[in-house]
Amino acid sequence: MGLSTDHGGAGGGRGKKQGGSQLWKKALLHSCLCFVMGFFTGFAPSSVSDWTSAAVSAGGVGSSHMVRALQTAAGGGGAALNRSLLAHGSGAAIGGGASSSPRPLLVVVTTTESTPAASGERAAALTRMAHTLRLAAPPVLWVVVEAAADVPATARLLRNTGIMYRHLTYKDNFTAADAAAGKVRHHQRNVALGHVEHHRLAGVVLFAGLGDVFDLRFFDQLRQISAFGAWPVATMARDSRKVVVRGPACSASAVTGWFSQDFGNATAAPSATSTTARPPEVDAHGFAFNSSVLWDPERWGRYPTSEPDKSQDSMKFVQQVVLEDFSKVKGIPSDCSEVMVWHVNSMVPSSSS
Repeated sequence: MGLSTDHGGAGGGRGKKQGGSQLWKKALLHSCLCFVMGFFTGFAPSSVSDWTSAAVSAGGVGSSHMVRALQTAAGGGGAALNRSLLAHGSGAAIGGGASSSPRPLLVVVTTTESTPAASGERAAALTRMAHTLRLAAPPVLWVVVEAAADVPATARLLRNTGIMYRHLTYKDNFTAADAAAGKVRHHQRNVALGHVEHHRLAGVVLFAGLGDVFDLRFFDQLRQISAFGAWPVATMARDSRKVVVRGPACSASAVTGWFSQDFGNATAAPSATSTTARPPEVDAHGFAFNSSVLWDPERWGRYPTSEPDKSQDSMKFVQQVVLEDFSKVKGIPSDCSEVMVWHVNSMVPSSSS
């Protein structure tokens, strides 16, 4: 009795073992099938947008849809849309090959006055300059320099401009006589150039005064500068009808000398043009340069030790270098026959504000 029970138990154990083995095999087969299906499913696109992206990258259906959309938009602002897409690298998909090179950075340096009487005008002029720079094609970096006492109000204004900016300040004290002699603005420009040099901000540096008015085509011309650029500037005194135009004389885009012409007033004939091969100093409002000049390794050996200011003073250095070799200076526009920058002087036309 007990023996039969033992034999029965052994047979039942073998049956259970075989059934468990079959279940394990089925589970293993099921897991393998799921793995294989999941592996191949991973190669399939997950949405319609993936198909569109693949077509655009291959120049297929997505690309033709984009071109048709641009052509449809051409009737109402399509040109601006085209320029925007090309600027972000879509030209390769639309044009079928060549990609547009990125625009150089434009570093616009603006100095400010620090007198109490100028505080209200400063805010209005900064707002006007901000709207002008917003119309220029990016990338644009606006560097605003001012005394420490004026920082809070200007900081609030700059935060609301929507422009990439650097707000620089200094604690140096200057007298009214220093301001009248242009020493304050010279110091402010050196502060800005020191910042550009320290942070290696590669781009084209332009000195834009709060009284300057620009032709918008001018900003595109600036980005063609490889070393230095110069242009005629029409300087006007506030509450005066006198206009003086100074700048480079050009043959095509090559600078051959410098000229100055006084137009007197609107009714008088312009005076004879005076020309010179090389002026004593180039106007800060009339030239721009590639910032790499500031960290040129040959800069510190250009002048003898008896003239340390020529290399230590960044503003004096670039003003001197731009006059050394005209072959490096590009005339803007190509024949220098058009005024694209107007400088409104609050004091006298000869001031370097």
